[in-house]
Order: sequence, then structure tokens, then C-alpha cells
Amino acid sequence: MKQDFLVEIGTEELPPKSLKTLMSAFTLGIEAELNKAKLPHTAIKGYATPRRLAVLVSGLDSQQADTQTERLGPAVAAAFDNNGSPTPPALGFAKGCGVPVEDLEQTQTDKGPRLVFRRLEEGLATEALLPDLVNKALKDLPIARRMRWGASRIEFVRPVHWVVMLLGKNVVPGKIMGLESGRTTRGHRFHSNNEISIATPSDYANTLRQAFVIADFVERRSLIEEGVNALARGAEGNAVIDVDLLDEVTALNEWPVPLMGRFDKHFLDVPAEALVSSMKEHQKYFHVVDGADQLLPLFITVANIDSRDATKVIAGNEKVIRPRLSDAAFFYKTDRNTTLEKRSEMLKHVVFQAKLGSMHDKSQRVAVLAEYLAPTIGAEPKLAKRAAVLSKADLMTEMVQEFADLQGTMGRYYAQHDGEDDAVAAALYEQYLPRFAGDSVASSSVGATLAIADRLDTLVGIFGIKQPPTGSKDPFALRRASLAVLRTLVERGIDLDLKLALDKALSQHNNLNLSTEEISKQVLTYMLDRFKSWYEEDRIRPEVVFAVMAKSPTRPLDIHRRVQAVNEFSELPEARNLASANKRVSNILSKQDTEITTHVNAELLNEGAERDLAEQLATLSDTLQPLIANKEYSQILQQLAQLQQPVDAFFDQVMVMSDDLALRQNRMAILSQLRELFLEVADVSLLASTK
Repeated sequence: MKQDFLVEIGTEELPPKSLKTLMSAFTLGIEAELNKAKLPHTAIKGYATPRRLAVLVSGLDSQQADTQTERLGPAVAAAFDNNGSPTPPALGFAKGCGVPVEDLEQTQTDKGPRLVFRRLEEGLATEALLPDLVNKALKDLPIARRMRWGASRIEFVRPVHWVVMLLGKNVVPGKIMGLESGRTTRGHRFHSNNEISIATPSDYANTLRQAFVIADFVERRSLIEEGVNALARGAEGNAVIDVDLLDEVTALNEWPVPLMGRFDKHFLDVPAEALVSSMKEHQKYFHVVDGADQLLPLFITVANIDSRDATKVIAGNEKVIRPRLSDAAFFYKTDRNTTLEKRSEMLKHVVFQAKLGSMHDKSQRVAVLAEYLAPTIGAEPKLAKRAAVLSKADLMTEMVQEFADLQGTMGRYYAQHDGEDDAVAAALYEQYLPRFAGDSVASSSVGATLAIADRLDTLVGIFGIKQPPTGSKDPFALRRASLAVLRTLVERGIDLDLKLALDKALSQHNNLNLSTEEISKQVLTYMLDRFKSWYEEDRIRPEVVFAVMAKSPTRPLDIHRRVQAVNEFSELPEARNLASANKRVSNILSKQDTEITTHVNAELLNEGAERDLAEQLATLSDTLQPLIANKEYSQILQQLAQLQQPVDAFFDQVMVMSDDLALRQNRMAILSQLRELFLEVADVSLLASTK
């Protein structure tokens, strides 16, 4: 028999930024526990509103299936003596199974007849299993900080006020979060603040809808998105809907009603980013732009109530947003009275890290490094240095201190106001790019220079004071910083020697806990290890990366190009044999006590196969020189793929370890030539274990 199951945990308002995650985790947790208990079901769906988490399981078996257990014992021949009496092995096996020997059966196996114990275990009723199952799922929810309430020692993300548990039409008796389960839930806090009885699990969503609660998170999200877009279109604009904000607003409302408000046009003189930040971060409003993506004096809020007079709700929101925008306008006006250059001096009193000095110290270090890196990146050194000197000055502005997410953004505006070079102003914003996974890298040369220099200074400094990331702890976001540097170098095609850049960055630091060489090595290894996760996402096998890294490269762009080439090569039909051949060559050469040259004596080429291989190597060596010079790694490996047949023939027909010393050394030289040509790109012998 199959029945639907519903569990709802009624709480005080849940944290909106966590609601979607909690809903998903609770649903997956219930599903996992059902699977562990071997309780089949046809579907499962999670629900969440500010005041509840719920899971509806459809088509749940009302009882576990009976299970047949079987345990093999000793061979029948060893289980009984000549008189047919049970031997100690048989008696011990029966005792372990908790039954007399007479209750054991015999079964035929591939090793002959053996004693066997079989028992039928009846499945438990689902109803009896559900309370523990729900409690386990709740215990495993990802809650960063749990709280207690009243005199209870129960802990949860918020105080729990009611619990619904239904299996079919019946309440599942049990204690969840210290409360007895029932069938009573509650409606909207204002529109229907009453207790409501749920008849059956399948009635859940519709019953709550009648009480002004849309329990389905996805449905509420869709309604909000559609309503916000419709209001914007009605005002001949386009709503800008941030995904995270949409999720947060969805988590704040049970009965969402989008409403449009307006603010005074004179506020549009303030940078749009500041107005948007104020509306988005403080008020959870969506902003509206015109066809040219210019901000309109409109905002859209989502009320958790269907007011009989919506104009009053709108007026209230307009009244709230006005002082917020006035603050932004005041900050903007006041900040421009002091130049960024003067503010950069104020950074002497702002600590970057206790052992690494102030933000002013950091800016000065970055300035030297940026000037050094600029020619390689294609930037004007003076502009790169100037951008670095001013890079953190906007931290001292009122606007950034009020809206931390505007760091860099306001720096660009204030630099433009101060008359700084446009490249410098742009770099103050671009230094933070990419801000997150998928974000674009700095588009200007000065911006890319500053973005790289700032992060390298942080990396060597934090490693130098022995505070590298450990496990999940990365307070200075060094993983993200490393990936940002790698992405900037690769995507912008900057062929920077990372080792030299790190050494230069280290030269600006004093009193570090480790030697310069040790820090440089640690940071370089750490940064290049980030490539592994990058290539995992691209489904490039680890062996391909290992083959390239075996050469101890230090230029990320060059590494990336080699990895792409080796990955293409690894898919060729010739790759397997050539990788195995390289591995064999590597093993042979590594066992030699004397130095092996690459000079081949043509007069000693006695065998046809060794002559063919030597000739092909000589021809390819000349062909590959311009490709090697231009780092055309894919073409190099495509050319080397032609060696498969002559290499196979060589190993099939030629005795490398000849008793004749001159012949042996000459053949070693052929193999050394082969190895060296492949090593121009990577150690492909490391591919031999895969394809």
C-alpha cells in the first residue's frame, strides 16, 4: 500500500539568505533517510516560506519489504563426523546464528555443499520509522549557528512552534524538536493568522494557499519575477533582477505583491552603483533601467501583504528610501572635497595585517611591483604605479565605508573627478576583477597589472608570515586570488614568468618568517595547483596536467597552452604507443650510469629500423625548430605523432642493450633524441598509465 507523507516544521522567521539552502538540504535529507530505510517512493518535493520548512513525499510504501538474510557456514563434510553428529565448527556456527544445528539448512556452492542459515526479517511499518527519520534529517541540516529557546535544550536555526506529520489521512505520532506532531499548521501572519487543519498531504499546498500562503518556493519566485518585470514594462523600463536578491526576496514573503515606487530625479546625479547598492542591500528593492541601461527614478518592492490601499504601502517605501538616497548624495558630494591622493596618506592608520603593515604600506609595495610588471603586461609603468598608489584610497571615503561593495567603483568616479588619467581611473575599478567565478577579468592593461600585483603582494605576504590557507579556512581568499591571477594571465594572453614576479613581490617585504626562496617556491606551487581544479571543470585528465608540470614550468600562459596541446595529443590513436615508448625510454635512460648524448653516429646504424628512426628524428628535429621557437605546441605533437610506427619498429627489431658498447651508446643517443623532442612540450610518458 502506498500513501503520501507530509512533514512541516513551523518556526519563527527563518534567515532569508539560508532558506533556499535549508529547503534543499531538508528535502535531500529526508530522501536519503528514506533510501537508507529502504522505503520506496514515487516523488519528493520541498516547500519553504519564512515560517516553515516542509517536505511532501508521494507514493511512499506503508511498510518496509520483508528481507531474506542468508549466512553461509562450514562445508557439510566438515560439519558432521562419521556418526552424523555435529562437529565443533557446526556447533559454533549454529550458536553464532542463535539457533540449534537442526534449524540449519544445506546449500550447494561452487565449493560443494555447505551449511546455511536463512531467516526472514519482516519489514517495519513506515509510520514507526518516520519520527526518527525526520529528526535525523533535521539534525543534519547545514546550520552555521543553532539557537535555543525557553527552558528547552533543543537547538535549531529558529524556535519551532508547530510540527505537522501526516501519512495519508492519519497523523504520525512522534516528538519532533520537542513538540508532539499533529495536523495543524498556520496561515499568513496578517491575512490568516489562524490554526489550519491539513486533511491529507496532497492538500497541503492548496490549503495554505487559501490561507494566503504560497508554500512552493519556486512558484513564489516565479510570481515575483513575473510581477516585477510586468511593472517595469508598464513604466517603459526594464527591471534588473539579481538572482541572489530574487531568492532573498522570495524567502521574505509568503504572499508576495510587487509594487512600484519612485524617487526624485535629482538623485540620478549620484553614481548609479551607489543608488543601486542602497536600494538593493538596504531595502531589497529591484531597480529599473531604460533601453540604454541608464537608471530610472523607479524601484520595485515586494510586499508580504495584499493591502486594500497599495498607495499607502508605496508611499511608505518612498518615505524610507528618500533618506537613504539622500545619505548617498551627501557622501558623494562630501567625498569629492578631498582627493584620493590625500586620502591615500590616511591609509597609514589602517592596518592591512598586523605583521604586514598598513594599507598604505601595501599600496607602496604594490606600486613598485606594478611598475615592474607593466612592460610585460603591456601597460605604461608610470600609470600602473600611479594606479597602485591610489588603489586603496577610496577605503577612506564616506561612501565606501557605508557601502563596502562599492570599493573600487567609487575609486574610479573619484579619480575621474580628481583629473587622474582615464587608465588610472579604470584600473581602480578593475583591480578587483574577477570578483567571483564567471566574472570577467580586467580589460585594460593598467587594470590587469594592478589586479595581478595586488594579489601577488597579498599571497607572498600571507605565506611569508606562515598563515597559508588550511582546509576550509582561507581568511584572505588566497584561493580566489590565485585563480584570478591565472585567469587574467591566460585570458589576456600575458606571458608572465610567475616565479620572477613572486621574487620581485617578495623583495618589497621585510621581516618575513621564511626565506625568500622558500616562500617563492611555496606560493608558486600553491598557485599552479589551482590549475588542477580549473582543468577538472574542463574534464582534462590529471595525467595531462602532470605531464606538463613535470617540466617545472613557471609561466601560466605557457602552461595552459601546453596542457591544451597535450590534451589534444592524448586523444590521438598514436598517443598510447608513443606514451608507452616514452615511458620505456625514460626507464632505460634513467638506469644508465654514464652520460647519454644525443649525437648519433650514422656509420653505426646497422639495423633498418634504427636507421629509419634516426633519419625521421633528424628530419623532424629540423622541421620542429621554428615550431619550438614559436611555441606551437599542438603542431609539435602532431608532427611527433608520425613517429609511432618507426618507434614501434625500433623496439620490435632492435636490441637496445647490445653487448657492443658503441652500438649500445649509439642506440641510447637515438632514444635520447626521441625523449628530448617530446620534452620540448611535456613528459608524455606520464600519459602511459591511462590511454
